[in-house]
Amino acid sequence: MNKRLFVALDPPHEICEQLMQLHSALPGARWIPEEQLHLTLVFIGEVSSAAYLDICETLDTIHFSPFTLCLQGVGFFPPRQEPKVLWVGIKSSDALVRLQRKITDRLHDLGLSLERRKFTPHITLARLQDTPVSRLGHYLQTNNMISSEPFPINHFTLYSSILGRKGAQHFAEQKYESIGAEKPDASGEFPEN
Repeated sequence: MNKRLFVALDPPHEICEQLMQLHSALPGARWIPEEQLHLTLVFIGEVSSAAYLDICETLDTIHFSPFTLCLQGVGFFPPRQEPKVLWVGIKSSDALVRLQRKITDRLHDLGLSLERRKFTPHITLARLQDTPVSRLGHYLQTNNMISSEPFPINHFTLYSSILGRKGAQHFAEQKYESIGAEKPDASGEFPEN
């Protein structure tokens, strides 16, 4: 049986709670439920059972050290067309870019054809349909200064996704832990390896 797959990071509960506070009475917005919030690293798409097993094995060979991320600002996609997706951004992180590139390269080595879009780290807050530009502009202006304390990233997850009339439902297939189980210090940073 085929599966529709993507690889993502899971924000911790306290970050998800902060994101849920960004929900508002924005016309045409279908807000993402808390348990579905994630930061997509790579969208894989639909694959066969055999390819699924290869993907699981390949992802298991990826080693990375824990790191931290911070929320930063809000925006929408596509940038110069009718807005379809409202998102919160992620502050620039070399560790995040390295992990995303490593996963993408390994999946390319399997012969998978992946999206060629530039990686723009974000967490989708809502899907938009016919949202008035003036209301969206006000929302962005009101929430553009959003940020967060650094939060830990110590695993990534392979998800399957089932599309339905009310949007996609995501299911965790496999979790891949970082190397070493260091805990962040009082500043939220992990010790250097």
